[in-house]
Amino acid sequence: MSAHEQMRAMLDQLMGTARNGETDRHGVKFYDDAVCKSFLLQCCPHEILSSTRMDLGECPKIHDLALRADYELASKTKDYFYDIDATEHLEAFIADCDRRTTAAKQRLAETQEELSAEVTEKANSVHELAEQIGQKLARAEALGEEGMVEESVKLMGEIEELRKKKVIAEQEYRNSMPASSYQQQKLRVCEVCSAYLGIHDNDRRLADHFGGKLHLGFITIREKLAELKKTVDKRREERGASERERSSGRRHFVGGRELDRRARRHRESARDRDRTKDGDRNKDGDRDRNKDGDRDRNKDGDRDRNKDGERDRNKDGDRERDRGKDRERDRERRRSRSRSRSKRDSRERSHGKERERERERDRGRERDKDRERERDRDSRRSRSHRSSSKERRRE
Repeated sequence: MSAHEQMRAMLDQLMGTARNGETDRHGVKFYDDAVCKSFLLQCCPHEILSSTRMDLGECPKIHDLALRADYELASKTKDYFYDIDATEHLEAFIADCDRRTTAAKQRLAETQEELSAEVTEKANSVHELAEQIGQKLARAEALGEEGMVEESVKLMGEIEELRKKKVIAEQEYRNSMPASSYQQQKLRVCEVCSAYLGIHDNDRRLADHFGGKLHLGFITIREKLAELKKTVDKRREERGASERERSSGRRHFVGGRELDRRARRHRESARDRDRTKDGDRNKDGDRDRNKDGDRDRNKDGDRDRNKDGERDRNKDGDRERDRGKDRERDRERRRSRSRSRSKRDSRERSHGKERERERERDRGRERDKDRERERDRDSRRSRSHRSSSKERRRE
């Protein structure tokens, strides 16, 4: 990576996709499905194990430092629960690595000479001491590079003690086996990264292994997974509660159209209630009037006839008003149809005039073409006449 690209990556990591007012280069946001959530939490195996013997290649999802910066800024105000996605991703990866480790152990058990339980225990003791020496030696070198000299010297003292124990364990292992069998390389599978380790490997090779990027990368992944597993159950419950809360909020939200429909139904039901009340009131009034009429018919016959005549006149007036309204509506419909026909006729006349103008323009263009062709023929005749005149003069 060039210096310019390194500076660009540093700016992306610090300022996110909004630096210089530019949009993100992938056209996505950090919360899109195409973005690697493990990368946002700095625990994607594709990134950690790059350039090692177990390089997984490029991650199928997007890795962008600017998107990580955007996520770190947004996560301060909102919980996105990406640690659950990262836990599931790392669990699947570690489970696959453990299966490879088990298969490697099975192959060694099938190919290597079977040893007795006593010899196997002594060989395992040598392996464990060698691993401890390699781990502490790698740690001591790292402390020395960081300037922590006293801690590094202290670890070197512990390494010397372990070396003495290893010499004793190797002697016991050598004495328990025949000389021909001891010369064979006794391999063991590393429980962390599934690499092969030999019982005769020297301290330098073991230090290179335990301090190498592959082994340390697996330690980082396993430690991150153990940290996430402590809270994953609680986090899943919190995410479920948050999703239920959002879904209930969406379910009870009423938009503008729904409000209009509810208001319309409310008005219709109110009108129905009013009509029902009016009908009941008219029925009660008619019933009371009939009772009063029966009771006072003999005494007030003339008054009742006058009332009946008044009622009939009122009904006739109501019918006349209804007929007047119907006639008015009919006239309004006729006027509306007349206006529609007028508009349609006007549009048709306009279209007819436009078509006539278009035909006139076409005829004008044809006349122009005819005149142009006539001029061409005259020009050709003139040139032919001049050429023939010249020929005659030459003759």
